[in-house]
Amino acid sequence: MVADGQIAIVHYTARLATGDAAGEPVDTTDIDVARREGIYHDHRDYKPFEFRVGDGDVVPALEDAVRDLEKPGESTVVRAEPAAAFGERDPSAVDELPRDALEEHANATLEPETLVTTEDGRSGWITDVTDDTVVVDFNHELAGKELEIEVELLDVHGEPGEGHSRNWEKKAGRRRE
Repeated sequence: MVADGQIAIVHYTARLATGDAAGEPVDTTDIDVARREGIYHDHRDYKPFEFRVGDGDVVPALEDAVRDLEKPGESTVVRAEPAAAFGERDPSAVDELPRDALEEHANATLEPETLVTTEDGRSGWITDVTDDTVVVDFNHELAGKELEIEVELLDVHGEPGEGHSRNWEKKAGRRRE
């Protein structure tokens, strides 16, 4: 089994698990999957994903799935409730902002379904625009979504616990639970 502190190298594909779009891929590290599923983007670098298990830098469902794999070449599919993926939608993360303030600092045209970044560095999707205001949803676009994540362990290296306690101390206040 892969243990905390080890470096896992994986390919993964995440799909929506429920709703009308169930089965639709929302992310992958595998270029062949991206092309086959019609989600390939030229600007994206499709390559295996590497992370230190236990550091909390990936969604909990991915980390837990990797912990359950025994050796390279194995794969699994896990279903992730929102809490184990990108969290629940937070209604307080939807803000109505003055249009003129956002126009000065936005990196895009102010229209619905446009990604913008505010002066303070927050990124969100515009959901509504009036003459005076812009409504921006700062939730992760997959917040509140149940996902199905296919994970293939390509390699694992390092000793269990190696480097883990040092990283844990640095990130103690930021770790996802």
